[in-house]
Amino acid sequence: MAFALPPLPYAYDALEPYIDSTTMNIHHTKHHNTYVTNVNNVLAGENGGALKGLSLSAIQKEVVSLPDSIKTAVRNSGGGHWNHSFFWSIMGKTGSIAEAPSGDLKASIESTFGSFDEMQKKFNTAAASRFGSGWAWLSVNADGELYISSTPNQDNPLMEGIVDQPGTPILGLDVWEHAYYLKYQNRRPEYIASWWKTVDFDVVAKNYTAVKAGGLPAFDTPLA
Repeated sequence: MAFALPPLPYAYDALEPYIDSTTMNIHHTKHHNTYVTNVNNVLAGENGGALKGLSLSAIQKEVVSLPDSIKTAVRNSGGGHWNHSFFWSIMGKTGSIAEAPSGDLKASIESTFGSFDEMQKKFNTAAASRFGSGWAWLSVNADGELYISSTPNQDNPLMEGIVDQPGTPILGLDVWEHAYYLKYQNRRPEYIASWWKTVDFDVVAKNYTAVKAGGLPAFDTPLA
């Protein structure tokens, strides 16, 4: 078993002017591809059997119980592969996406945070205040409630026993500098504000529906 780099569901320039095509190309073909290569190296190694038959999402849930010899590599590179595959899936070209939540997702956001604007403010704070590299997340916890969190490096809320606030993400934002530095330099809050213009809330709503039903977000994780 080996993973393959999933193709983007849109062109590299589709998220312009909010995320530039050069950044998208490098982010996908270099950074994401490196995570795929590295987790495949673990799979091919002497302790790769610990991951045999597991989906990429299942690997996230098993990180805490993996042998120490591969735990860090899988946490970093397996996490990086899942996070980026998920990240690409929730974005799309302006004009062809739903730019605000509706239906059950909208109602849950308003019930939990007071309003969509308040949710965005809390999410923006989590993303902007993440020291160094990491991610911000909107997730569903074990009680079916929405919550916002951030994680360092390539950790994600699926990694129960690793992260402080486990759950299942329905929305996530990469705040590693490689995700925005060419266009925004050190202006992370500006990147965060612009990124909302790329979020497809139809996809986020589908994620929410799937997770509330006991499932997982659906996105492409091809095998080589």
